[in-house]
Amino acid sequence: MDFHDLPFVCFCPLRVSIKTIQKKGDFYMFQDFLTWLNDFMYTYILIFLLVGCGLYYSIRTRFVQVRKIKDVLSILKEKANSDGSDTKQVSSFQALMISTASRVGTGNIAGIATAIAAGGPGAVFWMWLMAVIGGSSAFAESTLAQIYKVKDGADFRGGPSYYIERALHSRKLGILFSIALIACFSYGFNGLQSYNISSALPYYIANYNDTIWPAVIGLILAVLTGLVIFGGVHRIGFITSVIVPIMATCYILLGLFVTLTNITQLPGVFALIFSEALNPKAIAGGFAGSAVVIGIKRGLFSNEAGMGSAPNAAASALVSHPAKQGLVQTLSVFIDTLVICSTTAMMLLISQVPGESGVLDGIPYVQEAVKSSIGEVGIHFITLAIFFFAFSSLVGNYYYAESNIRFIKDNKIVLNVFRCTCLIAIFLGAQADFSTVWNLADILMGFMAIINIFAILALSNIVIRTLKNYETQKKAGKDPVFKASDIGLDNTDCWK
Repeated sequence: MDFHDLPFVCFCPLRVSIKTIQKKGDFYMFQDFLTWLNDFMYTYILIFLLVGCGLYYSIRTRFVQVRKIKDVLSILKEKANSDGSDTKQVSSFQALMISTASRVGTGNIAGIATAIAAGGPGAVFWMWLMAVIGGSSAFAESTLAQIYKVKDGADFRGGPSYYIERALHSRKLGILFSIALIACFSYGFNGLQSYNISSALPYYIANYNDTIWPAVIGLILAVLTGLVIFGGVHRIGFITSVIVPIMATCYILLGLFVTLTNITQLPGVFALIFSEALNPKAIAGGFAGSAVVIGIKRGLFSNEAGMGSAPNAAASALVSHPAKQGLVQTLSVFIDTLVICSTTAMMLLISQVPGESGVLDGIPYVQEAVKSSIGEVGIHFITLAIFFFAFSSLVGNYYYAESNIRFIKDNKIVLNVFRCTCLIAIFLGAQADFSTVWNLADILMGFMAIINIFAILALSNIVIRTLKNYETQKKAGKDPVFKASDIGLDNTDCWK
């Protein structure tokens, strides 16, 4: 018997049951429903909310995400324990890395490949545009998370659920957001991250999907993630602050090498991106298949600006002013989309390997593109990169979900049961179907974004007053220190 077909008792019944379900008509009806709901949400609701919110905050803050870049670099140098205490705290840099760990995932590789395969090169332009505009939304949500964070022993926690409850006086809506985030990150995104790394392996294993290996990969990922998430927030901060810069740097260096060795193709690549930005590849399928919608959808999945996820990491940082962490989180959006996503886009378009939705997309598309530029070693590099991107995202995703579990019910038994369900989702994701995991992730993050955008728009005056307070102190030559009473607030825990 071939080892690939070895019937491990603990995996085979699960694999057989999945195969059986997928043959039934009900499964395909469910798939059709997910596709319809996905298209409806982004075409008629989210495209207007995401763009509208980003433009609104960009105008009201005078494009704070661009004009305060110099401040961001100085804030990142600040230490969490600048007061000389021995208590371990999460610094601005570690909070940035935790949020970047979740933003920078396989979406930066597989997501871009899927976007170009489905929406054409023009989708890249819309991702760039959403990153620039969305940076202001990221500033707003992360500033609010800092204002309304709460003390949790030696740590801080917070996020949309907390500022919805405190500032909008609605615990029910806060719980609804928490449920949406937990479902999205613990089950939607983690399943997708696990699937993406699994999808990189068919190159190495013949008939991969019909073997036991997807289950084995799912188990390995679940075990490795379990070792981290049972270690606490400081271990998460340490691992992501080490892994994220290394993996991002190596990936960017590869992209630079491919780009510079094919630099004569760059004018044609940029011309293609801009010319097709308003010329939908899938126009016959309607606006839902256009470069505009696909670019915005994949941009949201990649950088998460306005979605309400990064504020959970932003709240954990110890800073002297909420606006500082708001500014830092704008940099995470730019790192994710303008740097890492662009790296993938350039490698794909320079290769001239034709991507096609449902035929050659996702990880296999990236592998083939890099192989055409640097040979077979490129496939191995992408596989390794996918593992590190996926693992860092699994860790970052869990941190966001844990904060929201504690918002609903701060109980150790509940938390440990939840951790186990996260690991099950990771295990199953490696064996899932392409359309199911992507549609489910898109829909769940869409629900999150709808709730969060309405909240940050309703609280815009608090964000603007906080920014003005920060800028006034900076103009006076001070290191800004925030007091809630200075802007008329009396409902915060940490800024009295």
